Amino acid sequence: MKITIIGTGYVGLVSGACLAELGNDVMCFDVDGEKIALLQRGEIPIYEPGLEPLVKRNTAAGRLHFTTDVAGSVAHGQVQFIAVGTPPDEDGSADLEYVLAAARGIGRHMRDYRLVVDKSTVPVGTAEKVRAAVAEELARRGKRIDFSVVSNPEFLKEGAAVDDFMRPDRIVIGVADERATQIMRAIYAPIQRNHERMIVMDIPSAELTKYAANAMLATRISFMNEIANLAEKLGADIEHVRQGIGSDARIGYHFLYAGCGYGGACFPKDVTALQQTARETGIEIRILDAVNKVNQAQKSRLLEKITQRFGDDLAGKRFAVWGLAYKPNTDDMRGAPSQVIVPGLIQRGATVVAYDPVAMAQAKRVFAGLAGIGYASSPQAALDGADCLVIMTEWKEFRSPDFDDIKRRLRTPVIIDGRNLYEPAMVRGYGLDYSGIGRG
Repeated sequence: MKITIIGTGYVGLVSGACLAELGNDVMCFDVDGEKIALLQRGEIPIYEPGLEPLVKRNTAAGRLHFTTDVAGSVAHGQVQFIAVGTPPDEDGSADLEYVLAAARGIGRHMRDYRLVVDKSTVPVGTAEKVRAAVAEELARRGKRIDFSVVSNPEFLKEGAAVDDFMRPDRIVIGVADERATQIMRAIYAPIQRNHERMIVMDIPSAELTKYAANAMLATRISFMNEIANLAEKLGADIEHVRQGIGSDARIGYHFLYAGCGYGGACFPKDVTALQQTARETGIEIRILDAVNKVNQAQKSRLLEKITQRFGDDLAGKRFAVWGLAYKPNTDDMRGAPSQVIVPGLIQRGATVVAYDPVAMAQAKRVFAGLAGIGYASSPQAALDGADCLVIMTEWKEFRSPDFDDIKRRLRTPVIIDGRNLYEPAMVRGYGLDYSGIGRG
């Protein structure tokens, strides 16, 4: 099948490469000429495990193409996936400028039936706005051409996006006509051979499902962070509590890890956008207000621990930071707790030496102009002469370090762990002063 993907960001590039891997003829369109030139040279603008070989293999096979030609991209695919960004507007709602621009481009250039698929994360009612934008362009041209609009929200986790696309938990389709339903079934048939994964519903329900899913996951994280802070005061261990409640099948173990707060491109933006959508209908989702506030406060929790240990004046202190991305297996710095902790340390007079396996190039852009931060070539190099090790991201390479070596390299043997990677008693057995989140 010939498919066009509009937008070559995280969702668009992963979706395009995976659809090409399934045998489709995929054209990825973007207005960013530099990004398209980069992709045409075989270079990948984002870090995502498994994506680069997928893109290179399908480009070489002639199934994956990149273009800035909007007319050519509309002509290419009967199915047009809109996978552009929806950044937060001033009031927290999703900015649909790029989504509607994509829709207008389709209406301006389509010559016969097109299935327009909203893949971007968008609020309820967006499909109708997309439909209106396409229809308006057709009317301006004096054309009557049939088209359908479908909601097909993405559920891709950064760091596992390729696997999530190829082996999804579910494929949510919001649809209003049978022709569109059958086309969507044909697209996803290759990844449904084992069992039915497609959930077909009305369009507003599909649009709400994505926001509700991310809001639920964010709620679980903030709830566990609140319980962790309480556990710390009560002398309880949040890891024991996590195991105790996670063993209840009604709760489960996923997203019950306490830490220094969530970040990324999705959870913060989607929680805020869902709140704004609710307000527009006259409803206040009070629990989401609490989720946001808890998360913002939790990002400063490590600073509180550091100042409790070293005092408010950190002049002359040096801190080793392991991890800068908001989560492992990505270079994404958006909303990362490190964006709160690193400047907070430097504002108090400290210097920071940071290491991250893949996010340091991004970090150098994020922290450009911030005096007092340096970057190490390895986790061990970051430790040399530091007064404290601060762990911000749970990369696998941090999980089993040489604690004797850590103690030798640190000037003061202190570890403040924002991701609860280690057992406190075990670390303290090496003569290290260890503090996690909610570990009693």
